[in-house]
Amino acid sequence: MYDVIVIGGGHAGCEAALASARMNHKTLLVTGNINNIADMPCNPSIGGSAKGIIVREIDALGGEMGRNADKSLFQMKMLNSSKGPAVRSLRAQADKITYPKEMLKTLKSTNNLEILEAMVKELIVENNKVKGVILEDGNKIKSKTVIMTTGTYLKSDILVGSTRIRKGPHGEQTSNYLSDNLKKLGFNIKRLKTGTPPRIDKSSIDFSKTRVETGDDTPYTFSFDNNIYYNVNNQVPCHLIYTTENTHKIIKDNLNKSSMYGGLDDIKGVGPRYCPSIEDKIVRFSDKERHQLFLEPESIYYDDIYLQGFSTSMPVDVQEKMVHSLPGLENAKILKYAYAIEYDAIDSRQLNLSLETKVIENLYTAGQINGTSGYEEAACQGLIAGINASLKLKGKDPLILKRSEAYIGVLIDDLITKGIMDPYRMLTSRAEYRLLLRNDNADMRLTEYGYQIGLISDLKYKKFVDKKESIDRLINELKIKKIIPNSLGNNFLREMNTTEIKDSITLYDLLKRPEIKIDYLKDLFGKYSKDVLEQVEISVKYEGYIKKALKDAEKFNELDSKKIPSDIDYSKIKNLASEARQKLENIRPTSIGQAMRISGVNPVDISLIMVYIKKEYFYDRK
Repeated sequence: MYDVIVIGGGHAGCEAALASARMNHKTLLVTGNINNIADMPCNPSIGGSAKGIIVREIDALGGEMGRNADKSLFQMKMLNSSKGPAVRSLRAQADKITYPKEMLKTLKSTNNLEILEAMVKELIVENNKVKGVILEDGNKIKSKTVIMTTGTYLKSDILVGSTRIRKGPHGEQTSNYLSDNLKKLGFNIKRLKTGTPPRIDKSSIDFSKTRVETGDDTPYTFSFDNNIYYNVNNQVPCHLIYTTENTHKIIKDNLNKSSMYGGLDDIKGVGPRYCPSIEDKIVRFSDKERHQLFLEPESIYYDDIYLQGFSTSMPVDVQEKMVHSLPGLENAKILKYAYAIEYDAIDSRQLNLSLETKVIENLYTAGQINGTSGYEEAACQGLIAGINASLKLKGKDPLILKRSEAYIGVLIDDLITKGIMDPYRMLTSRAEYRLLLRNDNADMRLTEYGYQIGLISDLKYKKFVDKKESIDRLINELKIKKIIPNSLGNNFLREMNTTEIKDSITLYDLLKRPEIKIDYLKDLFGKYSKDVLEQVEISVKYEGYIKKALKDAEKFNELDSKKIPSDIDYSKIKNLASEARQKLENIRPTSIGQAMRISGVNPVDISLIMVYIKKEYFYDRK
């Protein structure tokens, strides 16, 4: 008997299994192929816009992705570094050999965790509670909870031109029975689609026709451990190219051969809106003369180059023409052709915010089965599912992160409250409090939670507390120390290219000036780490905006604190709009705030609900 069984060894499965095992629960990770654990079947990168912040949040909570990425990367960039702190985010080129190898090593060395190579056929369910799994060979394994992280392997089909093959991303066995079992148990099954571009032989590319894209010369880490494993001065470059007029003509002339544009007439899967195929880009953005593409190395151990931005489901002969129409790729050798993959997923609105399903008790789901796309979105869900399965076994309340606390909270709330039509991708624009959810302060927001649940060590927690105290100490120092309006003081200000003063000014107020950087003032206060300086500078310069965001978040959280009784009967609320009634019954929001975020529920409906709750639960039920 296990405490937790995790189905699937992708990014969600790894985080779920590690979290439950580290929280002292006997855990079994069941995966179809142990060699595919923590696999990166699509792009060779971790992080990106908003996604990089999710990786930092995973680390702050005690997850593994950030540490593992730091061990595996060969190029690192801070995206949007010239823009405001709300949109800055790390993106690393990660080695497709090293990343899974390091993750498997971590899994194997973790206490309370076993790995089984097998395929799950069905769930064991008794009295609407999951009790374990049945393998395809007929063996039954009992457990108290189950976490499903099946990725794209539920009835997955590889699509290329007019061909459809029932296989997984690498041509391996897919799960043919589990989604049928879920459907019988009462889950609404959706069909989704994603895709991947061709891989090119590095030696066949003429890089003289490309633009070199190097990593930043400042060392960065995803993890707050701050261990640098890569050579900052010897990072592997990427290269930028653009599609051509000929590329667009080839695609337009062959649209009917693409799986998604006529090659197959039984396509049901919906593709990702924010990561479209090159066919989609040409059709949807027909006014654009060219689209940018990146040539990204997949590993330092082999020469496959990932053609980022060129996802397609065209037949192989058309892919050859498309690739050869690109600058520098006229004589390119394609090592692996692009494909689309169609797979089953569940309706995420059938989940609670804890990621436990509403349909079956003690069953949790995480990752692409919930309708998301991307390694980072999957990993954070796996971490939360693993944490909450463990907390439930301990008889404790689940960890529910607010939208104002983490991108993870935004993602999960969006899935459960709004549902998805196409694979969900995290974007900074989805977070209304993104100034609060920055790359630099993920530890300040979430480390306390990680420590309380037992995923942050005493040593790491002490480091966090020391950093927090250093931030407070520096802010106090800046508020106390002043520059006075004498010749020495004003001469210093002139050197800083800022306005002279007639009255004394604190370093705190001086730092609020846009042209003044905290590095300019370093000789005027004590020694502090780069992380502390960055955090304090942002806090001071954006103080007014941050205070406003915190005030707005407070009002928002007040609405989330107004709970809706779990046994409320929406059919008894008079004058409630029919669309609102239906969606409220399906989603069963736990708070007024969550109810307000449901599409189709308007302010009048919210007022009626609040009046009904006040009357029925505070007056009539005294």
